[in-house]
Amino acid sequence: MTTDDISGYRDEYRQALEAVIEAKAEGRQPPKPSTEAEEPGGKVVDLMAALQESVRKAQAARGEDAGEAEVREMPTAKKKAAGKTVGKAPAKKTATAKKPARRQRGA
Repeated sequence: MTTDDISGYRDEYRQALEAVIEAKAEGRQPPKPSTEAEEPGGKVVDLMAALQESVRKAQAARGEDAGEAEVREMPTAKKKAAGKTVGKAPAKKTATAKKPARRQRGA
C-alpha cells in the first residue's frame, strides 16, 4: 500500500495556511475557507432504535415474546448475623519465619 511517486498529492492545508498568513501580514481580511471540497455528510443513525430492533429480531428468532421489557425490583442483600461473616471459614494464620541464631565471635 505504499507508493514511491507522491507527485499527485498536494498539501492543501499548507497552501491555505500560507494564504491566511500572507493576508494578515498585508493587513487584509484572510480568505474564507472553501466549502466545495467538503465531503458529503453521512447518514445519521439512531443507535437506540437500531439496538431495540436487533433485540426484537433476536427474540423473535428464539420464539420469545418481543414485547416491552419488565422492570423489577432488585432483591435486597441479606444482613450479616451479629457482625460475623456467614458461610465463610476464618482465615488461616501464616507461619512466621524464624531467624537463624547468631554465632558468637572469638569464643
